[in-house]
Amino acid sequence: QVQLVESGGGLVQAGGALRLSCAVSGSIFSINSMGWFRQAPGKQRELVAVITSGTSTNYADSVKGRFTISRDNAKRTVYLQMNSLKPEDTAVYYCNADIRPSISSGRREVWGQGTLVTISS
Repeated sequence: QVQLVESGGGLVQAGGALRLSCAVSGSIFSINSMGWFRQAPGKQRELVAVITSGTSTNYADSVKGRFTISRDNAKRTVYLQMNSLKPEDTAVYYCNADIRPSISSGRREVWGQGTLVTISS
């Protein structure tokens, strides 16, 4: 069974930094795009950043210049380096991957369990 295992959340003060990691576990044929989403209390889940298999990236306007998404294909891991954190970055952060489980299967999305990021003012 394919799973996304997240780590790196926690509590930091405003202006601080955190690095989130998300590793794909289980047998798969390929990984296409990988990304991070977040959901703050009372709000809808929103895209934070995405990186394609060709390492092109896209960011939400609210995090541009502060967050950096990267991936290590050998480790099947995606990272989110978050700098200059603000209280409004507080949310549960979810990892997402567009995978192809086997050579004969179609693509599907997989989600991580979420990791809580809390920024104190």
